[in-house]
Amino acid sequence: MILCGCAVRNPPPVVDIYQRQEQGTKVTSGSHRVQRGETLYSIAWRYGWDYRALARTNGIGAPYTIYPGQVISFGGASARETTPERRTASSSSSGASSSSSRSSSSSSSAASSPTPPPPKSSSPASTGPVPWQWPADGKLLERYSTAAGGRRGIAIGGREGSPVRAAAGGRVVYRGSGLTGYGNLLIIKHNDRWLSAYAHNKKLLVKEGDAVDAGEEIATMGASGTLNTQLHFEIRKDGQPVDPLTLLPRKS
Repeated sequence: MILCGCAVRNPPPVVDIYQRQEQGTKVTSGSHRVQRGETLYSIAWRYGWDYRALARTNGIGAPYTIYPGQVISFGGASARETTPERRTASSSSSGASSSSSRSSSSSSSAASSPTPPPPKSSSPASTGPVPWQWPADGKLLERYSTAAGGRRGIAIGGREGSPVRAAAGGRVVYRGSGLTGYGNLLIIKHNDRWLSAYAHNKKLLVKEGDAVDAGEEIATMGASGTLNTQLHFEIRKDGQPVDPLTLLPRKS
């Protein structure tokens, strides 16, 4: 899941989370060339896929390691195009023979991305319900909308630098600013079906692979990728946006 290697010249198509008419709609044709810093989770988020389905389509097994230059297909055909970086780094993760794995275990583990640690005990079961809590204090600025160009999450106001907290226990599967419109973004995997995203942060306090507890401070609120200080918060189930207000506890 964590990427390594060199940058790729041709940038992927960008996604504006406020202006794209079919935001959250699954893209079912074409392909995406992996850029440095991307994870399978962030690519699935960008194109409206469940990460497990995208992995199956492209023949990628757990822990879903991908590489700069690798082509991810959305059209159903398995995209196994690789770069020299992948062929070099994949000796331990692509099912190489047991003898070569034993003889090069130390070098291959250094070359390929290690499997992140399992979630903390606070994380829910692999597919069960998630006990959600509010990710930030502050006024609700904008609600979830299914209208064309609508926000597929909620906006929470606040002061710059105020805490942003994990809405449930889980593991960080993306940390970066590669999704246009989201600014400094974190994506947390809570179980196999549920993920949440925290956008426009000023500072990111956790790394990819970190296990986090519900309520743990993971970032500080900011205005990256937008005009006003806010937290843009999304929840997705099986790759599809869900209205967070139907899951978060009602405020008194």
